[in-house]
Amino acid sequence: MESIHSQLWILLDVLIAAVLSAVVGIEREKKDKPSGLRTNMIVGSISCLLVAISPDLSQFMLSDVPMEMINVDPIRIIHAIIIGVSFIGAGTILKFKDENIIKNLTTASTLLYSAGIGISVGTKAYVIAIGLTFIIIIINSLHHLKKIQSFFTKK
Repeated sequence: MESIHSQLWILLDVLIAAVLSAVVGIEREKKDKPSGLRTNMIVGSISCLLVAISPDLSQFMLSDVPMEMINVDPIRIIHAIIIGVSFIGAGTILKFKDENIIKNLTTASTLLYSAGIGISVGTKAYVIAIGLTFIIIIINSLHHLKKIQSFFTKK
């Protein structure tokens, strides 16, 4: 595993991911959505941690294996994060029996977006992570456009 100094930098990245994901979570809580502040913070920060430690983890776990036999694919950890977060997101989606209505799809996709923020911080793409945070806040603020769109599509 990395030195104490390197581990502290990883913890700082996890904190940055948690703060950026908290901004997203606060927006979700203000709209009284099922996955709010804590859920988005957890998803964003754990995504960052998994990405940040994956190179060292591979090296540590395979330290007794000759280098030519090691086939590490860094995309696998991102794939695992996406699968896990999608599973959590699926739990927030509700379909009502009596109506043809599905709710909380935006909340589920916002959780995946928070994972993207964490992955960005974990790969040291801070500008992208900050940009993603602003973009999702703007996207989630566009809900009032649905009312305008339905006005024009009414028959």
